[in-house]
Amino acid sequence: MEKIGIRDLWFKYPLGERQALSGISLSVREGEFLVVCGKSGCGKSTLLRHMKKSLLPYGEMRGELLFCGRPLDEMDLREDAGRIGFVQQNPDNQLVTDKVWHELAFGLENLGLDNRVIKRRVAEMASYFGIQGWFRKSVAELSGGQKQLLNLASVMAMQPEVLILDEPASQLDPIAAGELLSTVYRINRDLGVTVVISEHRLEDVFPMADRVVVLDSGRILAEGTPSEVASDLAVIDGGKPHPMYLGMPAVMRSFPEDLAAGKGSEEPGGLPLTVREGRLILEKLLNGRSAESVSASAQADRVRRAQKEPPETALSMKNVWFCYEKGGEDVLRGLDLTVRKGELYCLLGGNGTGKSTTLKAVTGIVRPQKGKISVKDGLVTAMVPQNPQALFTEISCEEEIFEGMAYLKMSDEEKLARTEQMLSLMEIEHLRKANPYDLSGGEQQRLAIGKVMAYGPDLLLLDEPTKGLDPFFKATLGKILKGLTAKGVTVFMVSHDIEFCAEYGDTCAMFFDGGITAEGGSRDFFSGNNFYTTAANRLVRRWRPDLVLPEEVKDWLRQIL
Repeated sequence: MEKIGIRDLWFKYPLGERQALSGISLSVREGEFLVVCGKSGCGKSTLLRHMKKSLLPYGEMRGELLFCGRPLDEMDLREDAGRIGFVQQNPDNQLVTDKVWHELAFGLENLGLDNRVIKRRVAEMASYFGIQGWFRKSVAELSGGQKQLLNLASVMAMQPEVLILDEPASQLDPIAAGELLSTVYRINRDLGVTVVISEHRLEDVFPMADRVVVLDSGRILAEGTPSEVASDLAVIDGGKPHPMYLGMPAVMRSFPEDLAAGKGSEEPGGLPLTVREGRLILEKLLNGRSAESVSASAQADRVRRAQKEPPETALSMKNVWFCYEKGGEDVLRGLDLTVRKGELYCLLGGNGTGKSTTLKAVTGIVRPQKGKISVKDGLVTAMVPQNPQALFTEISCEEEIFEGMAYLKMSDEEKLARTEQMLSLMEIEHLRKANPYDLSGGEQQRLAIGKVMAYGPDLLLLDEPTKGLDPFFKATLGKILKGLTAKGVTVFMVSHDIEFCAEYGDTCAMFFDGGITAEGGSRDFFSGNNFYTTAANRLVRRWRPDLVLPEEVKDWLRQIL
């Protein structure tokens, strides 16, 4: 049975230069787990919002939208709220009350349900989602993962038939993201709820998906099972991988593309979805060869960039202590940290551990109670916060970037030239007249980074800069940041994006319990961890524990097979 039907959907935003959706036709079946993926700005969020009447975007639309065979616009708002649940990208955007228990009950109260029914459903959801331990807490005290879990529980309390999620894990650390997505999968399997989810973390959601839809420039590029889609993209462009193949899970990209034709696998379309499947394929390909033999045969592996430690210190923190409230728990506990000039320093760790607080302490947004923070004399410091909207003050993207240079001693002509440069560098020239709040999450992130970079800082602080970005612009951003460090700019980045840090970071550090617990070059740092490591490393650690990137694994396999 078809749950959601979309027939020849075209959509264009006001003042938009191109169609956001172009001739989309899609059928979502009852009980299906459907993953929608693609580049930032390809139309994922726009498509998802067309599946819920109360969130339909404003603009020029033609086509047919159906829910259970009825036109979507015939649904009243009560039916829309109860039957179709929607979880947004930013956890804070969906929270409306002050307490956890009230948030769980809020939607039910607005549906006008009996008090006994509300209490029963709230108790059921709190138990199902493991919320009992923080049931009476203030929403402001919750971590990002807890907030998003609360949003999901609040939606599920209304017992929707369809659950739509727009990049729900984009702001969560790997462990919290995995837990949230596993819960979504459990809802689909245990309760039979139809799930439609857009997500850049394809490592987690691909194995869960019944079907995958890949969007490109508002059109459907590929559609099918995860293996079918990956195999098609691996050979779609004249026998070469399509650019969208870069967005596939790292385990898939760790194998030579000819596996898409079935080589080394009993099934056609032999690219693995999980580390487990990948290891089984490796066992078969290596045919019992020992770890020593395959390691010895790979001496010609390309050598990764040498870790060079510049002599000058750009930023240092010595014995820094900080808590937000007098008598409260310390967030920073004797933090010692050194970032050297021209270095890309990546700070990783769980949600709520104090990583963002560290950046705020460097900029002076918060003042530590004890310790010393030193920034090298003459260095201009600027920061991109976790929420890019915190930087937006203008009504168009080009004005936003221009405003970022308001206090620089430059002529308007120079500022205009730099604005054009940043629009091009961030690949948002086509959005120059668009309102920043009309952009997708990834496009807002790119605009915020461009606005701060236009200021020309010597010490660039980035809080989750890859949040919401597609794999293609991540690669572009990595090259931009490495270009800056080559010119002597220091980049201090807080991130949950392990794959990005492994590929581009010079030094990576683990933040835990208010301080740095481990630090080192990216190869040494990511070798041997269970969770804070790359999928490629988990795949081949038995044979080559030193490999951390899919390209390295692929090169190694080509040499030994």
